[in-house]
Amino acid sequence: MKLWGGRFTKQTDKLVEEFTASIGFDQKLARDDIRGSLAHVKMLGACGIIPQEDADKISEGLRGILQEVHAGTFVFNVENEDVHMNIEKVLIEKIGPVGGKLHTGRSRNDQVATDLHLYLRRETKQIVAYLVDLLDALVETAEKNFDVMIPGYTHLQRAQPVLLAHHLLAYVGMFSRDVERLQDGLKRIDTLPLGAGALAGTTFPIDRELVARELGFARIYENSMDAVSDRDFILEFLGAASLVMMHLSRFCEEMVLWSSTEFGFVELDDAYCTGSSIMPQKKNPDVAELLRGKTGRVYGNLIGLLTVLKGLPLAYNKDLQEDKEGMFDTVDTLKGSLQLFAGMIRTMEVRRERVAQALKEDFSNATDLADYLVRKGMPFRQAHEVIGKLVLYCISNGKYLADLTLEEYKQHSASFEEDLYQAIDMRTVVDARDVLGGTGSKQVEQSIRKAKAFIAELEKWTEEALQEEEVRTE
Repeated sequence: MKLWGGRFTKQTDKLVEEFTASIGFDQKLARDDIRGSLAHVKMLGACGIIPQEDADKISEGLRGILQEVHAGTFVFNVENEDVHMNIEKVLIEKIGPVGGKLHTGRSRNDQVATDLHLYLRRETKQIVAYLVDLLDALVETAEKNFDVMIPGYTHLQRAQPVLLAHHLLAYVGMFSRDVERLQDGLKRIDTLPLGAGALAGTTFPIDRELVARELGFARIYENSMDAVSDRDFILEFLGAASLVMMHLSRFCEEMVLWSSTEFGFVELDDAYCTGSSIMPQKKNPDVAELLRGKTGRVYGNLIGLLTVLKGLPLAYNKDLQEDKEGMFDTVDTLKGSLQLFAGMIRTMEVRRERVAQALKEDFSNATDLADYLVRKGMPFRQAHEVIGKLVLYCISNGKYLADLTLEEYKQHSASFEEDLYQAIDMRTVVDARDVLGGTGSKQVEQSIRKAKAFIAELEKWTEEALQEEEVRTE
C-alpha cells in the first residue's frame, strides 16, 4: 500500500510506477531530505504539535537512516516512488506508526523544494571553491610566465602583442564575475520553503522561523504558492553555470589552437591528452575538446528547465519532477570541468622560443609605428595610410617592419628617424600600454596583486562557507 493510497481502489500500473518514479535520481537528495525532516520534527515537538517523546523517537530513527545513507547501505525502492517516501516508509518500519507523525504540517511539495534549496546551497559553495582554485591556477601561471609576450588576436588575425599574463588575466576577470554571480545567486537559494504545505500553508501552529534557524536559512518564502512552485533559483544557477562553461569553452578553444603544430605556443601535459588508435604520432587535447563539448550539455539543461516552466500554472505540478536531473547533471559536469581545467593550466608548458619567433613574423607592431608618426605631427588617418602601404611593401618584398632599413622607411615618409626601431621593439610596444587595464608590465603587475588579494578573500569565504555546511550536515 502506498503511503497516499487510502483514496485509491487499484494498485498503480507497473509502467506508470516506473514512469513517474524519481527515486532513480532524486536519491541524491537523501541527506538533505533527512536534514529537513530533522528540523521539521524538532519544530513539531517544540511547538507541541506532536508529543516531545514522539519527536525524539522520530529524530533518533532519522539519524539512524542518515548513517545508512552515509554508509551507502540504505536500500532505495522504486515502488516507494521518490526519496521522501522511501525514507518515510523505512522510518515507519523501524520505529512503528509514530513515524507517520513526521509528515504532520507539511507536504511533499514544500519538502522537495526545501531539499533542492539545501542541496544547491551546498553545491554552489563547493563550485565557488573550485572556481577559486582555478583563479589561483591562472594567476600562478601568469606569474610564472610574466616576461612572455604573445601575439594578441582580433578576428583570429594577429593584432597587437600582449603579455601572456595579460591574456590569462582576462580569464581571471571572467571567472571572477562567475564567482560573484554564484555568490549572488546564493541569496535566492538561501530561502526556506518548508511550512508552505501543498500550496496554501497549514492549519497547524508551526514555527517557520525555528526551522529556518535550524537549517541556517537567511530568509523564508512569504507566499506559500510561490514557495512550492518557484524554481527560479535553479534557473539562476543553471544560467550562471552556463556562463562558467562558456568561459571554459572559450579558453579550451585557445588551448586546442595553441597546442596545435600551426601555433605551437603551449605543450599540454601528457596527463591531459590522449593518443590515436591508428596514428602513433598523435597527441590529442581531448580534455580541452571534451570540456568544450560539455558546454552544450549544460546549455541544454538550462533550456530544458526553462521550457518545463514556461507553461505551468500555480502551484505544484508533476512537471516539476523534471527540475532535478538537469540540475544534478550540471553540478557534476561543472565540478569535474573546473577541477580538470585547473590541473591542465597548472601543468601546461609555454613554448617560449616558439612564441618569440611568432612575434618576429608578424606586423603586430604596425599600430605603434602609426602612433610614432602621429607623435611627429602627422594626422592619424594619414599615418594609417602610410603604414598600410609600408606593410604592403614588406609583404611584396618578404620582409617585416624590423627588417627594413631607414632608407626604405624614408621612401614612405621623411618623418621617420633612427628612433623608430626602438618604437617598434615588441617590449616597447607592450610596455607603452601603461594605462589602467592595459598590457603594460606595470599594469599587469598591479592586476596580479589585485587578483591575489581577491583570491585571498575568496579562500577565506569558501573555507567558512564549506565549514558552515559541514557543521549543518552533522
